[in-house]
Amino acid sequence: MEKHRRQYRGIPLILLLLLVVVTLLSIRYGAVQISVNEIFSSLRKYFTTPGTMTLNERIFMEIRLPRAILCLLVGASLAVGGVLMQALFRNPIVEPGLVGTSSGAAFGAALYFVMGATFKFNAGEWTLPFAACAGGILSTSLVFTLSQSKQTGKSSIVALLLTGIAINALFMSGVGFLSYIARDPQARSITFWNLGTLSGANWHSVIIIGISTVMCIAVALKYSKHLNALMIGEEEAGYLGINIKRLKLIVLLINVIMVAVATAFVGVISFIGLIVPHLLRILHGSDNRSLIRNGVLMGGILLSSADLTARMLLKPAELPIGIVTSVIGVPVFIILLRKKNYFF
Repeated sequence: MEKHRRQYRGIPLILLLLLVVVTLLSIRYGAVQISVNEIFSSLRKYFTTPGTMTLNERIFMEIRLPRAILCLLVGASLAVGGVLMQALFRNPIVEPGLVGTSSGAAFGAALYFVMGATFKFNAGEWTLPFAACAGGILSTSLVFTLSQSKQTGKSSIVALLLTGIAINALFMSGVGFLSYIARDPQARSITFWNLGTLSGANWHSVIIIGISTVMCIAVALKYSKHLNALMIGEEEAGYLGINIKRLKLIVLLINVIMVAVATAFVGVISFIGLIVPHLLRILHGSDNRSLIRNGVLMGGILLSSADLTARMLLKPAELPIGIVTSVIGVPVFIILLRKKNYFF
């Protein structure tokens, strides 16, 4: 046991070093290559003489740096959301969007693209994120409400799972209908947003997602021991004095806030929340405290790597990041499933 603990101690440090390397590469490379000197000079000028910054220095401060930080935050949100959902459902093939958050956010965004101009709904740059976040909250609330038993007023894990699948299908059919009636520019906007993009990253989105991510992860860490107890079963966890209904509500609330806010700004990005917990269990076991802490690092590593790949493959154009995460995530997930003998 002590030998395994010593082996595990180095994993967070390795993940942190990988995160730093990938982030630096993501900052430097893209359609425009930024040198190390330009990075340091832009940081110095930004706080002293911002009017003297060159074009590359402005690209770094206003586009590349907020995008890199946003990558880390969104990756952390999706990864921790995956850890929480898999712990809550006690199922390794659950992802954060299973309770309807991602599909609801996609429906809210599609509704804005198609109907926003008609109803003159415009709150500036926050309109799309607001619509997507509202959709995510609505769909998750429906899942939680409809899964409650009429007799007891409680929601079982199976009921949440099956209701989530149904609500996901309902909202995705709504997205399909809106795509069908949309004009060409609107349909393209819906398609591109549903595939995920970090091209709209700015300091405003970094601040908002940063606040929601940090607060939610802090609360998740507080309840990580409760999730460990839940792994042995709901009845057994109840005997240990854990309020199961309250725990479910808190975990779902954390998930919907993190995922809805992140999805609202960057679109739907799949597989990060699905494969990160699997990889971490192979590296570090099933303790949810470690999974949450290391999930922050690994989620940032994977999403930053995917974003760098999306920008470099077709530069100066870029692929939607959701395509890259799916292409990488599908084979990795199938390999993990086969390794764990989930196929019969």
